[in-house]
Amino acid sequence: MTNANQGDGRRMTIACDLTIYNAEALKDELMHELGLDAALELDLAQVGTIDSAGIQLLMLAKRESARQGRQMQIVAHSPAVCELFDFYNIVGFFGDPLLIPARNAD
Repeated sequence: MTNANQGDGRRMTIACDLTIYNAEALKDELMHELGLDAALELDLAQVGTIDSAGIQLLMLAKRESARQGRQMQIVAHSPAVCELFDFYNIVGFFGDPLLIPARNAD
């Protein structure tokens, strides 16, 4: 996971699987990032595997950002993320366009 300043906000790149096995550690880092005084861009382009725990974590982060009056948006989606978003029919919940980087597109 990497974090970087992006203009008026921050970008957090998750480069590991979003699964039950690392959801707790990711939750701590994500909640910390949401607590900073900046909009957060979440880059999921490198996520190889995601399960229901990963989806729950992303939904928690979106709700928490709204509760805090901050903006969080997903700026890139891996094919695995797109597949699960489609399966659960939750694209509208996040409100972000599904963007797959060209290097990952089929």
